[in-house]
Amino acid sequence: MAIKKIGVLGAGLMGAGIAQVAATSGYEVTVVEVSEDLIKKGLSGIEKSLAKFVEKGAISAGQKGDILRRLRGATKLEEVADADVVIEAIVENLQAKRDTYARLDALCKPETVFASNTSSLSITEMMTATGAERRRRFIGMHFFNPVPLMKLVEVIRTILTDDDVYAEAVALAESMGKTVVRAGDKTGFIVNRLLVPFMLDAIRALEEGLASVEDIDNAMKLGCNHPMGPLSLTDFVGLDTTYYIANVMFDEFKERRFASPPLLKRMVQAGLFGRKSGRGFYDYADPKNPKPINVGA
Repeated sequence: MAIKKIGVLGAGLMGAGIAQVAATSGYEVTVVEVSEDLIKKGLSGIEKSLAKFVEKGAISAGQKGDILRRLRGATKLEEVADADVVIEAIVENLQAKRDTYARLDALCKPETVFASNTSSLSITEMMTATGAERRRRFIGMHFFNPVPLMKLVEVIRTILTDDDVYAEAVALAESMGKTVVRAGDKTGFIVNRLLVPFMLDAIRALEEGLASVEDIDNAMKLGCNHPMGPLSLTDFVGLDTTYYIANVMFDEFKERRFASPPLLKRMVQAGLFGRKSGRGFYDYADPKNPKPINVGA
Protein backbone atom coordinates (compact mmCIF):
# COMPACT_ATOMS: atom_id res chain seq x y z
CA MET A 1 0.00 0.00 0.00
CA ALA A 2 1.33 3.45 -0.92
CA ILE A 3 1.09 5.59 2.20
CA LYS A 4 0.09 9.17 1.44
CA LYS A 5 -2.24 10.25 4.25
CA ILE A 6 -1.45 9.93 7.94
CA GLY A 7 -3.77 10.60 10.84
CA VAL A 8 -2.24 11.51 14.19
CA LEU A 9 -4.36 11.32 17.35
CA GLY A 10 -3.19 13.80 19.94
CA ALA A 11 -1.52 17.19 19.48
CA GLY A 12 0.51 17.13 22.68
CA LEU A 13 4.28 16.92 22.82
CA MET A 14 4.51 13.50 21.18
CA GLY A 15 1.59 13.82 18.77
CA ALA A 16 2.71 17.22 17.51
CA GLY A 17 6.24 15.93 17.06
CA ILE A 18 5.07 12.91 15.08
CA ALA A 19 2.82 15.12 12.94
CA GLN A 20 5.74 17.46 12.27
CA VAL A 21 8.16 14.76 11.09
CA ALA A 22 5.44 13.11 8.99
CA ALA A 23 4.57 16.37 7.24
CA THR A 24 8.26 17.20 6.84
CA SER A 25 8.68 13.84 5.10
CA GLY A 26 6.02 14.73 2.54
CA TYR A 27 2.89 13.10 3.97
CA GLU A 28 -0.51 14.75 4.22
CA VAL A 29 -1.24 14.84 7.95
CA THR A 30 -4.44 15.34 9.91
CA VAL A 31 -4.01 15.89 13.65
CA VAL A 32 -7.02 15.19 15.87
CA GLU A 33 -7.54 16.63 19.35
CA VAL A 34 -10.52 16.94 21.67
CA SER A 35 -10.82 20.73 21.35
CA GLU A 36 -9.97 23.60 19.02
CA ASP A 37 -7.79 25.16 21.73
CA LEU A 38 -5.61 22.06 21.93
CA ILE A 39 -5.38 21.90 18.14
CA LYS A 40 -4.27 25.55 18.00
CA LYS A 41 -1.72 24.95 20.75
CA GLY A 42 -0.33 21.88 19.00
CA LEU A 43 -0.06 23.50 15.57
CA SER A 44 1.47 26.63 17.11
CA GLY A 45 4.11 24.44 18.74
CA ILE A 46 4.90 22.82 15.39
CA GLU A 47 5.24 26.23 13.74
CA LYS A 48 7.67 27.37 16.45
CA SER A 49 9.68 24.17 16.12
CA LEU A 50 9.92 24.57 12.36
CA ALA A 51 10.97 28.21 12.81
CA LYS A 52 13.97 27.00 14.84
CA PHE A 53 14.92 24.66 11.99
CA VAL A 54 14.77 27.64 9.61
CA GLU A 55 16.99 29.70 11.95
CA LYS A 56 19.55 26.87 12.00
CA GLY A 57 19.45 26.56 8.22
CA ALA A 58 18.15 22.99 8.33
CA ILE A 59 15.14 23.95 6.17
CA SER A 60 14.21 27.04 4.16
CA ALA A 61 11.31 29.38 4.85
CA GLY A 62 9.65 28.00 1.73
CA GLN A 63 10.00 24.44 2.97
CA LYS A 64 8.49 25.49 6.29
CA GLY A 65 5.46 26.84 4.44
CA ASP A 66 5.11 23.63 2.45
CA ILE A 67 5.25 21.54 5.61
CA LEU A 68 2.57 23.60 7.32
CA ARG A 69 0.33 23.34 4.25
CA ARG A 70 0.49 19.55 4.57
CA LEU A 71 -0.84 19.79 8.14
CA ARG A 72 -4.41 20.32 9.25
CA GLY A 73 -6.17 20.05 12.59
CA ALA A 74 -9.50 18.46 13.46
CA THR A 75 -11.63 17.65 16.49
CA LYS A 76 -13.49 14.62 15.13
CA LEU A 77 -12.19 11.10 14.53
CA GLU A 78 -14.17 11.02 11.30
CA GLU A 79 -11.54 13.35 9.82
CA VAL A 80 -9.00 10.49 9.66
CA ALA A 81 -11.39 7.96 8.11
CA ASP A 82 -9.51 8.05 4.79
CA ALA A 83 -6.01 7.89 6.32
CA ASP A 84 -3.66 5.14 5.19
CA VAL A 85 -2.09 4.99 8.66
CA VAL A 86 -3.39 6.30 11.99
CA ILE A 87 -0.77 6.88 14.68
CA GLU A 88 -2.27 7.24 18.15
CA ALA A 89 -0.49 9.40 20.74
CA ILE A 90 -3.26 10.08 23.27
CA VAL A 91 -3.20 9.70 27.05
CA GLU A 92 -1.33 6.62 28.30
CA ASN A 93 -4.46 4.87 29.51
CA LEU A 94 -5.34 1.44 28.17
CA GLN A 95 -9.12 1.80 28.33
CA ALA A 96 -9.03 5.21 26.65
CA LYS A 97 -6.93 3.76 23.86
CA ARG A 98 -9.17 0.70 23.46
CA ASP A 99 -12.28 2.90 23.28
CA THR A 100 -10.62 5.07 20.64
CA TYR A 101 -9.54 2.10 18.52
CA ALA A 102 -13.01 0.55 18.68
CA ARG A 103 -14.44 3.77 17.25
CA LEU A 104 -11.69 4.07 14.64
CA ASP A 105 -12.21 0.50 13.49
CA ALA A 106 -15.77 1.34 12.47
CA LEU A 107 -14.73 4.57 10.73
CA CYS A 108 -11.55 3.76 8.82
CA LYS A 109 -11.20 1.88 5.56
CA PRO A 110 -10.30 -1.82 5.91
CA GLU A 111 -6.71 -1.38 4.74
CA THR A 112 -5.84 1.39 7.22
CA VAL A 113 -2.96 0.48 9.54
CA PHE A 114 -3.35 1.35 13.22
CA ALA A 115 -0.21 2.23 15.19
CA SER A 116 0.17 3.17 18.85
CA ASN A 117 2.94 5.38 20.18
CA THR A 118 2.63 3.82 23.64
CA SER A 119 5.86 3.45 25.60
CA SER A 120 4.70 0.65 27.88
CA LEU A 121 1.17 -0.66 27.29
CA SER A 122 0.34 -3.91 25.50
CA ILE A 123 -0.27 -3.53 21.78
CA THR A 124 -2.16 -6.83 21.88
CA GLU A 125 -4.61 -5.55 24.52
CA MET A 126 -5.33 -2.49 22.37
CA MET A 127 -5.62 -4.62 19.23
CA THR A 128 -8.40 -6.77 20.71
CA ALA A 129 -10.71 -3.73 20.74
CA THR A 130 -10.86 -4.02 16.92
CA GLY A 131 -12.24 -6.61 14.52
CA ALA A 132 -10.40 -9.75 13.41
CA GLU A 133 -9.18 -8.32 10.11
CA ARG A 134 -7.86 -5.09 11.64
CA ARG A 135 -5.80 -7.04 14.15
CA ARG A 136 -3.48 -8.10 11.33
CA ARG A 137 -2.91 -4.41 10.59
CA PHE A 138 -2.10 -3.28 14.13
CA ILE A 139 1.41 -2.37 15.31
CA GLY A 140 3.31 -0.21 17.76
CA MET A 141 5.42 2.75 16.63
CA HIS A 142 7.15 4.17 19.70
CA PHE A 143 8.80 7.51 18.89
CA PHE A 144 11.06 9.32 21.36
CA ASN A 145 10.92 12.86 22.72
CA PRO A 146 11.70 15.31 21.16
CA VAL A 147 10.44 13.54 18.05
CA PRO A 148 11.91 15.98 15.46
CA LEU A 149 15.40 15.41 16.93
CA MET A 150 15.45 11.85 18.26
CA LYS A 151 16.33 9.30 15.57
CA LEU A 152 14.93 6.14 17.16
CA VAL A 153 11.58 4.44 16.60
CA GLU A 154 10.71 1.09 18.16
CA VAL A 155 8.42 -0.78 15.77
CA ILE A 156 6.48 -3.45 17.66
CA ARG A 157 4.59 -6.41 16.25
CA THR A 158 2.04 -8.69 17.87
CA ILE A 159 1.66 -12.41 17.18
CA LEU A 160 -1.05 -11.52 14.64
CA THR A 161 0.68 -8.68 12.77
CA ASP A 162 0.90 -9.34 9.04
CA ASP A 163 4.48 -9.46 7.71
CA ASP A 164 3.72 -6.99 4.93
CA VAL A 165 2.11 -4.55 7.36
CA TYR A 166 5.13 -4.75 9.63
CA ALA A 167 7.46 -4.11 6.69
CA GLU A 168 5.32 -1.09 5.70
CA ALA A 169 5.58 0.33 9.23
CA VAL A 170 9.36 -0.07 9.23
CA ALA A 171 9.59 1.61 5.82
CA LEU A 172 7.32 4.43 7.01
CA ALA A 173 9.53 5.18 10.02
CA GLU A 174 12.64 5.05 7.85
CA SER A 175 11.05 7.44 5.34
CA MET A 176 10.77 9.91 8.23
CA GLY A 177 14.53 9.72 8.71
CA LYS A 178 14.34 7.42 11.72
CA THR A 179 16.44 4.43 12.69
CA VAL A 180 14.19 1.46 13.45
CA VAL A 181 14.65 -1.20 16.08
CA ARG A 182 12.30 -4.17 15.88
CA ALA A 183 10.62 -5.56 18.99
CA GLY A 184 7.94 -8.00 20.03
CA ASP A 185 4.96 -7.00 22.12
CA LYS A 186 6.45 -7.38 25.59
CA THR A 187 5.83 -4.63 28.13
CA GLY A 188 8.42 -1.85 27.95
CA PHE A 189 9.74 -3.09 24.58
CA ILE A 190 13.54 -2.58 24.36
CA VAL A 191 14.34 0.87 25.71
CA ASN A 192 12.10 0.99 28.78
CA ARG A 193 12.79 -2.67 29.56
CA LEU A 194 16.44 -1.67 30.10
CA LEU A 195 16.11 2.00 31.07
CA VAL A 196 13.41 1.94 33.75
CA PRO A 197 15.25 -0.46 36.12
CA PHE A 198 18.37 1.73 35.73
CA MET A 199 16.43 4.84 36.74
CA LEU A 200 14.73 3.03 39.64
CA ASP A 201 18.09 1.71 40.89
CA ALA A 202 19.45 5.26 40.92
CA ILE A 203 16.50 6.34 43.07
CA ARG A 204 17.10 3.37 45.40
CA ALA A 205 20.77 4.35 45.70
CA LEU A 206 19.71 7.86 46.74
CA GLU A 207 17.02 6.48 49.07
CA GLU A 208 19.55 4.18 50.78
CA GLY A 209 22.00 7.03 51.36
CA LEU A 210 24.69 5.72 49.02
CA ALA A 211 25.40 9.15 47.54
CA SER A 212 23.89 12.55 46.80
CA VAL A 213 21.73 13.45 43.80
CA GLU A 214 24.62 15.29 42.17
CA ASP A 215 27.18 12.55 42.82
CA ILE A 216 24.94 9.80 41.44
CA ASP A 217 24.36 11.78 38.27
CA ASN A 218 28.01 12.78 37.86
CA ALA A 219 29.13 9.18 38.44
CA MET A 220 27.08 7.94 35.51
CA LYS A 221 27.84 10.92 33.26
CA LEU A 222 31.60 10.81 33.77
CA GLY A 223 32.05 7.12 34.55
CA CYS A 224 29.82 5.71 31.81
CA ASN A 225 29.83 8.65 29.38
CA HIS A 226 26.06 9.13 29.67
CA PRO A 227 24.88 12.53 28.39
CA MET A 228 22.54 12.88 31.36
CA GLY A 229 22.56 11.34 34.84
CA PRO A 230 19.72 8.96 35.80
CA LEU A 231 18.09 11.36 38.28
CA SER A 232 18.26 14.26 35.82
CA LEU A 233 16.78 11.92 33.22
CA THR A 234 13.94 10.95 35.57
CA ASP A 235 13.18 14.65 36.05
CA PHE A 236 13.17 15.09 32.25
CA VAL A 237 10.88 12.10 31.63
CA GLY A 238 8.67 13.04 34.58
CA LEU A 239 8.56 11.27 37.93
CA ASP A 240 4.84 10.65 37.48
CA THR A 241 5.44 9.09 34.06
CA THR A 242 8.29 6.95 35.40
CA TYR A 243 6.13 5.83 38.33
CA TYR A 244 3.28 4.89 35.99
CA ILE A 245 5.51 2.92 33.61
CA ALA A 246 7.22 1.14 36.52
CA ASN A 247 3.84 0.04 37.87
CA VAL A 248 2.74 -1.25 34.45
CA MET A 249 5.97 -3.22 34.11
CA PHE A 250 5.82 -4.58 37.66
CA ASP A 251 2.25 -5.75 37.08
CA GLU A 252 3.48 -7.63 34.01
CA PHE A 253 6.71 -9.17 35.31
CA LYS A 254 6.39 -9.14 39.15
CA GLU A 255 10.15 -8.53 39.45
CA ARG A 256 11.71 -6.23 42.09
CA ARG A 257 13.76 -4.37 39.48
CA PHE A 258 10.51 -2.93 38.10
CA ALA A 259 9.03 -2.09 41.53
CA SER A 260 8.71 1.60 42.32
CA PRO A 261 10.92 2.70 45.26
CA PRO A 262 8.96 4.30 48.14
CA LEU A 263 10.83 7.57 47.56
CA LEU A 264 9.52 7.83 44.00
CA LYS A 265 5.98 7.16 45.19
CA ARG A 266 6.25 9.83 47.92
CA MET A 267 7.61 12.42 45.50
CA VAL A 268 4.82 11.78 42.99
CA GLN A 269 2.21 12.04 45.76
CA ALA A 270 3.79 15.36 46.78
CA GLY A 271 3.52 16.72 43.22
CA LEU A 272 7.27 16.70 42.57
CA PHE A 273 7.15 15.57 38.95
CA GLY A 274 10.48 16.99 37.75
CA ARG A 275 10.94 19.64 35.07
CA LYS A 276 7.23 19.86 34.26
CA SER A 277 6.35 20.87 37.85
CA GLY A 278 9.51 22.90 38.51
CA ARG A 279 10.89 20.52 41.14
CA GLY A 280 11.93 16.90 41.27
CA PHE A 281 15.40 15.73 42.19
CA TYR A 282 16.45 19.21 41.09
CA ASP A 283 14.93 22.68 41.50
CA TYR A 284 14.27 24.31 38.11
CA ALA A 285 13.64 27.88 39.29
CA ASP A 286 16.53 28.70 36.95
CA PRO A 287 15.98 26.13 34.15
CA LYS A 288 19.45 26.69 32.73
CA ASN A 289 21.09 26.03 36.10
CA PRO A 290 19.03 23.45 38.04
CA LYS A 291 20.05 22.85 41.65
CA PRO A 292 19.93 19.43 43.35
CA ILE A 293 17.57 19.43 46.31
CA ASN A 294 17.22 17.43 49.51
CA VAL A 295 14.20 15.20 48.90
CA GLY A 296 14.31 13.67 52.35
CA ALA A 297 15.81 10.36 51.24
